[in-house]
Amino acid sequence: MWQPLRLMALLFALAGAFPAAAQELSGSGSTFIFPVMTKWLDAYEKASGVRIRYQPIGSSAGIGEIRASVVDFGVTDAPLNNAQLLRDGLIQFPLVIGAVVPVVNLDGIAPGQLRFTGKLLADIYLGRVKNWNDPAIAAVNPDTALPNRPILPVYRTDGSGTTFNFANFLAKSSPDWNAKIGASTSVAWPVGSGGKGNRGVGEMVTSVEGSIGYVEFSFAQQKKLAYGVVQNRAGNFVMPDAESFLAAISGVDWSKTPDFDVLLTDAPEANAFPIMATSFALLHKYPKRPERNREAFEFFQWALEKGQDLASGLSYVPLPAPLVSQVEGYWKTAIN
Repeated sequence: MWQPLRLMALLFALAGAFPAAAQELSGSGSTFIFPVMTKWLDAYEKASGVRIRYQPIGSSAGIGEIRASVVDFGVTDAPLNNAQLLRDGLIQFPLVIGAVVPVVNLDGIAPGQLRFTGKLLADIYLGRVKNWNDPAIAAVNPDTALPNRPILPVYRTDGSGTTFNFANFLAKSSPDWNAKIGASTSVAWPVGSGGKGNRGVGEMVTSVEGSIGYVEFSFAQQKKLAYGVVQNRAGNFVMPDAESFLAAISGVDWSKTPDFDVLLTDAPEANAFPIMATSFALLHKYPKRPERNREAFEFFQWALEKGQDLASGLSYVPLPAPLVSQVEGYWKTAIN
């Protein structure tokens, strides 16, 4: 009898020695969250032995893949409403908050030097403001030498939550943009050239002098892109930083909206950065493989409780403790 028992013990020991291969999970979607997601997944695998693959393919594609059960979870920066979640059998909760910034390639222009209003950004992407020394740009940048150079607007070609939040801010700032273009993960850009993902936009802006794009703030910092200062609803030109990000979420009551369907653009606070976005996790309410759902929730619990320092180190806004508690309470009623 002792030999079979020893063999069984050895098999159990070997199974425990290789947990990652047996427990590998997958997720896809938002490029906005990718810088911190990469840090989270590496740290979580070291802590738990669970390997998770994440593909930054854009919010729209991530939504499509979780709907089709191609992945264990999706991530979107364009929240689904309650009706959409009920239709698809999904639940949704926030993971991290960050900012979208305009970025430019102009000789001699440093990060935080150039100013934009929402209307000005809308007019650039509508093709009405075509040159960098246009009077509309000079009016909000009186102390900056602006070149006589054409503007090349750069946009996302993939279905993007970053696009959604950027376009949502433009729609709130410009009646013309709201009427003609609106806000969605994919919009009909009147002018410009496209790139796929934050990387595609960043590479095009870097390679073409006179270009302007929009990317997630952490990405702009990592790639050393010259980001702009944006005027908020109170009329103040605000730098993207931890203080202005916290100001933008200070007045939000997440408990009033089912499934945390909240947009953070154009906050009223005096020091709020105006183009804020939230990344949301999407999982099945009635999963075909409950054990994989449980593994995913263990990862998200770790990210919310132990991974927020990694988020703040990359210039995201960690979820406030009361919001983390709300999310964990939501899990108890939403998960089957």
